[in-house]
Amino acid sequence: MAHAGPERRKYPRISGRFIVSYRIAEEEDGIDISQTRNASLGGILMTTNKKFEPGVKLILQIRFPFDPEPITITGKVISSREITKDLIYDTAVEFLSVDERHKKVISDTIEYYLKRGNKV
Repeated sequence: MAHAGPERRKYPRISGRFIVSYRIAEEEDGIDISQTRNASLGGILMTTNKKFEPGVKLILQIRFPFDPEPITITGKVISSREITKDLIYDTAVEFLSVDERHKKVISDTIEYYLKRGNKV
């Protein structure tokens, strides 16, 4: 389903599958592992096995190809849409704070994928 309105994204978004582990910020356990469907400097779209309410804060650990260590970022759920009934959800997460080193890793990854024509 194409979005008919004006483009609201601040950053270019790439199609890319990166491993991400996530948990609700207020909970110490309950970590799930998934993968992104796409990513930008401002956030990710990932598949989750449950629906999240908008505004829920998640702690994300994302593995990008240009850094051997996963990047830990706090994000806020923007939307969570059911794809397969009671099983798979597309969950959009906006990054809340990204330090400069991690920004560079994400930026380098986005640039690399854009050059390869993987724009969403």
